[in-house]
Amino acid sequence: MLRANGLARAAIRFKPSAFAGTFLALLLAAAVVSGCGLLLQTGLTASVPPTRYAGAPVVAAADQQVHATVNLGAEPETQSVTVPDRARLDARLVRTAAAVPGTARAIGDVGYPVRAVSGAPADAPAGTPASAGGPLTASGWGSTAFTGVRTTSGTAPGGPDQVVTGPGLGRTGARLTLDTPAGRRTFTVSGTTDTPGVWFTDARALALSGHPRTVDAIAVLPEHGTDPAALAGRLGHALDGKALVHTGDDRTLAEGAALPAARDLLIGLGGSFGGTATMVAVFTAAGTVALSVGQRSREFALLRAIGTTPRQLRRSIATEALLLAPLAGALGCLPGLALARWWFDALRVRGAIPDGVRLDTGPLPFLAAVVAVVLTALLAGLTAARRPSRTAPGSALAEGRTELAGPGRLRTGFGLAALAGGVGLGGVATAQSGMDSAQAALGVVMLFMVAVALLGPWIARICAALARLPLGRLGASGHLAAANSRTNARRLASALTPIVLALAFTSTLVFLQTSTERATRHQQRDGVVADHVVTAPAGGLPTDTARRAAEIPGVTAAVTVQRTGVLVPDDTMGFLPVAAQGVLADPSPVLDLDVRTGSLADLGPGTAAVDATLAETAGVRTGQRLALRLPDGTKATPRVVATYGRGLGLGEITLSAADLAGHVSSPYADELLVRGGHAADLAALGPLTVTDAAGRAAARNQDRELNAWANTVMAAVLGGFAAIAAANTLVMTVLDRRRELRVLRLVGTTRRQVLRMIRWESLLVTLAGTVLGSLIALATLVPLTRALTGEGPYIPPLVYGAFAAGIVALGLAATSLPARAALRSPGP
Repeated sequence: MLRANGLARAAIRFKPSAFAGTFLALLLAAAVVSGCGLLLQTGLTASVPPTRYAGAPVVAAADQQVHATVNLGAEPETQSVTVPDRARLDARLVRTAAAVPGTARAIGDVGYPVRAVSGAPADAPAGTPASAGGPLTASGWGSTAFTGVRTTSGTAPGGPDQVVTGPGLGRTGARLTLDTPAGRRTFTVSGTTDTPGVWFTDARALALSGHPRTVDAIAVLPEHGTDPAALAGRLGHALDGKALVHTGDDRTLAEGAALPAARDLLIGLGGSFGGTATMVAVFTAAGTVALSVGQRSREFALLRAIGTTPRQLRRSIATEALLLAPLAGALGCLPGLALARWWFDALRVRGAIPDGVRLDTGPLPFLAAVVAVVLTALLAGLTAARRPSRTAPGSALAEGRTELAGPGRLRTGFGLAALAGGVGLGGVATAQSGMDSAQAALGVVMLFMVAVALLGPWIARICAALARLPLGRLGASGHLAAANSRTNARRLASALTPIVLALAFTSTLVFLQTSTERATRHQQRDGVVADHVVTAPAGGLPTDTARRAAEIPGVTAAVTVQRTGVLVPDDTMGFLPVAAQGVLADPSPVLDLDVRTGSLADLGPGTAAVDATLAETAGVRTGQRLALRLPDGTKATPRVVATYGRGLGLGEITLSAADLAGHVSSPYADELLVRGGHAADLAALGPLTVTDAAGRAAARNQDRELNAWANTVMAAVLGGFAAIAAANTLVMTVLDRRRELRVLRLVGTTRRQVLRMIRWESLLVTLAGTVLGSLIALATLVPLTRALTGEGPYIPPLVYGAFAAGIVALGLAATSLPARAALRSPGP
């Protein structure tokens, strides 16, 4: 009786080359799974030691996320989205917190930017230039109780007209003019510190903040001997759900939305993209395992002929998987860790992750990767061994020498269903518009990929039949390539699938980005009709810049634009983050938004203009009210007065600046768009940057660099993995044909003819994969880009040519090199 475990160990020991390709595929799959898993785990566990509130044991703050219940399946789910700016608390809650037993002091903390005005007379704001320095952070003096700031000279502010300043802003007793969210004010310096910033009395700081009824957070200092955790519990009960109470490292969550936003990004990369990448990795690894088992059909047939039972054969294959997969998975975790570290560090350098967050390298993602590849190898191997283990011993040898006519009925049925689903969903995506079309288009690529994998042998036969005539005209090598491709469709399909994967996913990600970038540039080029664009080198513009610009001779229009974001309710995501802009007046003289309905002249407090695609997605029309959340999460229902077509380049929602006041951290406009006048006169207003529409577009492109970089990295991870898997598969198929190639040499085929045959087969596989991958990417991109940009996809010829050439070169290298090695030995 043959022992299955002994068979498995002997196979790996004496024929390690037969398992090399499988080992590599499983290793790469583990790298992708563990790398994405580390990002996901970090997003779930990320924390940063508090900085501003390090001296406050208990802090109460608003929830920096908004939550919505959506019905995606059988049961409702809660979706959470981080607010674009910072959520704040009602200032009246400070008194509630102060009354909680065990509280020594409750401080309503605010922090906001102000600008020092150099050389300003006490009450002469007009024409006074702003200082060249950047914005300063203004706070109430009460915050020094937990920040530790102390005066180095003078005293704390004792009245509404007094201020304590940081270094370089004046001596004690001097007069200082500050540009605040409430306008320019002049103060007497009552004291100085060695910490940058300015400090007012608590009441004055709140009044000048731009949001006088809300505070950023409430810092609670406990009485001596009071346990902070117990105090936090009492405080939470007293606030009754109106605030979140934080202690320990969770106090960082009270310092703004930077940490929640970083968590969302990491969870999105590790979860959403990681799920797709993991599926592709596991899918490709399973195909490689199945190919490896299929290549040993002659060996299994011999074992069946000499009496090996089906159970022994299945146990042998399962043992091989259990011997190979854990080691491959464990080794794959090392490049997975390197990938996650590189990706994480790159995001931090680009400002997407705050300093202090560390990559969580806990064991769970590594364990998940090992388990995933073990299960993949086990299930794929047992599935592939199902037929040879069930074949009667008398028929096993005969079937081991020939390829099956095609895939089984079940596989064909599922493949046809996936193909029909992809075609149907593509039609739905084309017929719809807005986000509904975009969401439908994302499923097209997945369904078509499943169809290609399941129907691979049939697709390979069709490709071989179509190539038969042109290959037949290429002499003996062409005839051999056509015959081999036709009679070995399964082998051709195993190499075809990863090539299609590589091109389809990479093209979809990269060309979606190029299409979006192109449409954005077009909308910015056509939409900005201002002659001059004025910005500040650091921070926002001084509050009176628009008024002073309008007084310059020749200026016919001066409109400030404040860029921010809002949240729009969505049926699947809960809330959809969209770009928004606030304007003080009708922007028509300086912005051509391509108005479709309504009029921008009606834009004012309580109203909004909305991008036409977003309006259709949200189901609103001109004259109706749009439910949304302002930058700090406050509910609002502005009336839609216009819809327009250039939201991608100029902001999807346009609001009155008055409606944003008090709901953004920085009240200053980002830019001033001016019609008429001269650039030199505008530059004289202060240390400002004056450019034109082209310069504005270039600056805006920098804001999208993170998205472009993220898409490129995702394409590189998916495309690179699929490309390596394709090369691995091609090498495996060529090495498995060593006996066939040597027999061809023995019957008189020259070495050159054999190599040319291999090259023609490689060209057939790579060109067929390129065509199929391109068609799948195009079927996804057309509805997706039309929904997001209103235009068709933009595919740079050089980029696409590089992709196609890379695939062909990879295929030729992955077949020619092992074929040359196989031909070195003359015997069969």
